[in-house]
Amino acid sequence: PGFGGAGSTNMGFVRMGLVDPEKRERSQKEIADLLTKITKKYTEGKVIVNQQPTISVGRRGGLPISYIIQAQNFEKLREKVPLFMEAVAKDPTFTVSDVNLKFNKPEINLTIDRDKAKNLGVSISAIAQTLNLGLSGQRFSYFFMNGKQYQVIGQFDRGDRKDPLDLSSVYVRSDKGELIQLDNLVTAKEESSPPQLYRNNRFISATVSAGLAPGKSIGEGIDAMDKIAASVLDETFSTDLSGESRDFKESSSNTFFAFGLALLLVYLILSAQFESFKDPIIIILTVPMAVAGAFLSLWLCGQSWNIFSQIGTIMLIGLVTKNGILIVEFANQLKEKGMAIPEAIREASVSRLRPILMTSLAIAIGALPIALALGAAAKSRMSMGTVIVGGTLFSLVLTLFVIPAIYSYWAKPYNPNKQLKDADRFEHEATHIAE
Repeated sequence: PGFGGAGSTNMGFVRMGLVDPEKRERSQKEIADLLTKITKKYTEGKVIVNQQPTISVGRRGGLPISYIIQAQNFEKLREKVPLFMEAVAKDPTFTVSDVNLKFNKPEINLTIDRDKAKNLGVSISAIAQTLNLGLSGQRFSYFFMNGKQYQVIGQFDRGDRKDPLDLSSVYVRSDKGELIQLDNLVTAKEESSPPQLYRNNRFISATVSAGLAPGKSIGEGIDAMDKIAASVLDETFSTDLSGESRDFKESSSNTFFAFGLALLLVYLILSAQFESFKDPIIIILTVPMAVAGAFLSLWLCGQSWNIFSQIGTIMLIGLVTKNGILIVEFANQLKEKGMAIPEAIREASVSRLRPILMTSLAIAIGALPIALALGAAAKSRMSMGTVIVGGTLFSLVLTLFVIPAIYSYWAKPYNPNKQLKDADRFEHEATHIAE
């Protein structure tokens, strides 16, 4: 293990490296869950167990949910953050939670009675200078002794500045030369404040980090945080994401755009290939079936919707449309030979069954090692293999029934006269251009 500081004297972290998966009986997540369960028994401190994210920008790690609360002033943030954390702790979506804005720095807030100080002839600057010289540990000079350099620091002895009551032993000189006891001029109030203030988008902010319960995805965690924010925070607050949560949100929006763009590209290419706008729609109907199979596979295997499963879903667009292409193209060829639509689609389905089975099984078997999490660091890519295998097999079964049914309903009989008219029109246009 490696040890490191976390920016505070009462905090630290331990980084642990695991042996190869084949040399241990538990997975990385199971070990993290076990450590979380064990450390919850200790009430002397708060222990948070997290795993390094598979994909992250930079060197950041931490818990998967990083939810930023932004406020216009510090007092409102100080009021709402404890309520927000209480709601997060009660939510079953999360196992552990933490916030970077901690009010654990003890302070003494001194309020000067200005009227009393003025009557006694004590200036505000004299009070400030006395406290500064006695408590701030100001460096005045250096001196050398035995070849070493030492600092000259002016402040009270430690025994005279370790308790708020020690302020009663501090005296301030008035403008008449009299010594006035400091506690006659000020009111002391013990408070706690954060050792550091954080800003995000120029707002005072606090970042809430949370670990997910088993079976929960990052998307579900973000939705749960949004619901808590809607119930606890008012309209003056705003929220943002960071870390792995922001990566997930950005990749999800980009993935849906890429998914739609891939569908459009496939449709345009098929329209040019079949010289029709209807046949590509019949073929693309295999995609929803594949996506349904992908989600069903993720649910059955207890896996989440993440960046890897999104990549696998985009891959399915190209992998499963070839089933529809094989059937529709061969049915069109038979239809052009004079065969009726029902007979043509039945013959095409039977004739293309073998190549459809061969290609689909080749794809599924090829992705099977990924789905079974074989190899180093394969657990993170397991969802991608599950999506490919499940979506391919699910669409394979439904394609053989759905595509023929839709084709029989939607396709039009072959019209040779239309082909002759088109040929005559093209020939006439070509002759006109030549003249």
